[in-house]
Amino acid sequence: MTDKERAYLCFLHTIHGIGNKTLWRIKKYFGSFQACWEADAHQLYASGIHSKVVENILLQKKQDPIRFYEQLTASGIRMSTVEDSEYPYELSNIFDPPYIIYYYGKIEILQGICIAEVGSRAATTYGKVLAHRFGKELAGHGITVVSGLARGIDTEAHLGALAAGGNTVAVLGCGLDQTYPPENKKLFQQICEEGLVISEFPIKTIPEPGNFPMRNRTISGLSKGVLVVEAKKKSGALITADFALEQGRDVFAIPGPISSKNSEGTNQLLKQGAILVSNIEDILEEYDMNDSNPLKEKIEQGQLFVLDNKESLVIECMGYEPIHFDQILTITHFSIGELSAVLMRLEAMGWVKGLQGNCYYKLKS
Repeated sequence: MTDKERAYLCFLHTIHGIGNKTLWRIKKYFGSFQACWEADAHQLYASGIHSKVVENILLQKKQDPIRFYEQLTASGIRMSTVEDSEYPYELSNIFDPPYIIYYYGKIEILQGICIAEVGSRAATTYGKVLAHRFGKELAGHGITVVSGLARGIDTEAHLGALAAGGNTVAVLGCGLDQTYPPENKKLFQQICEEGLVISEFPIKTIPEPGNFPMRNRTISGLSKGVLVVEAKKKSGALITADFALEQGRDVFAIPGPISSKNSEGTNQLLKQGAILVSNIEDILEEYDMNDSNPLKEKIEQGQLFVLDNKESLVIECMGYEPIHFDQILTITHFSIGELSAVLMRLEAMGWVKGLQGNCYYKLKS
């Protein structure tokens, strides 16, 4: 697609009422977006575009799409359409794919294997730890981690991938000029620099609830499989899993405690036939991936720290949910000084993490 044609497409997309379906209709009827822009009122009404949308187009006729496009690209935003060679292959093969996506960063990272990692915004410590771990391990094996930049599981999936020095993609439910949620602004900027941030929504699109099912459809559409880390019975993560099934993608799920409402959705997925995941190999074997892992050397170095009996005992009495120092003390029968020293060593070796209120949780088994 030429820059001129892309300019008319981008500007039309900003007009109220013109979404993805209308873009496809315009292309089919007029043959080009420039032809639609240059059409008179009679031609526009005859095209079958909704009359309110036609009125909105006519109201914008005095604007300059070329100038708008120049300002958009000057801000660093790039575009890719279904007509372009760099448009993501997996996404192009879903039903009614986004005609255009806007992005910051490296679109080429979508050419490799992508796995989506999704789950609850109100994640438990259990969910957050596993999301970070799988994000890091997937990225460490050269897989691009796709998620939605939301609070909870999404955030940890992105952070895990970045911690591995790997690739991650954030798919937004708003325009690229918006940061949602606002507390993830720093993460948004880091992914723009080191990975890829994309949206099918034009600039100035606010994060309205109706946008997120479309965002979830794109998340699964970019990916070969979707890993649901932790999800309630009714959640956006399960919507993403439904889209994945419709698109012929794999659905993976991590089992959770039967007493946790945050795991009711994932446990239900497993009952319905999702692939159970307890370690990274459960995903890798689905794609016949070899054992090469850029993180292998680091992992082996970490294994040099062999736990002694006291350290092992402390790890055994801990879970992925926070446990208070006094509870560990009661279980282990250590002295306060003895337990403090053990926890300090475990934290230094990356086995546990301390929280405010003198609570701890384990990071690995």
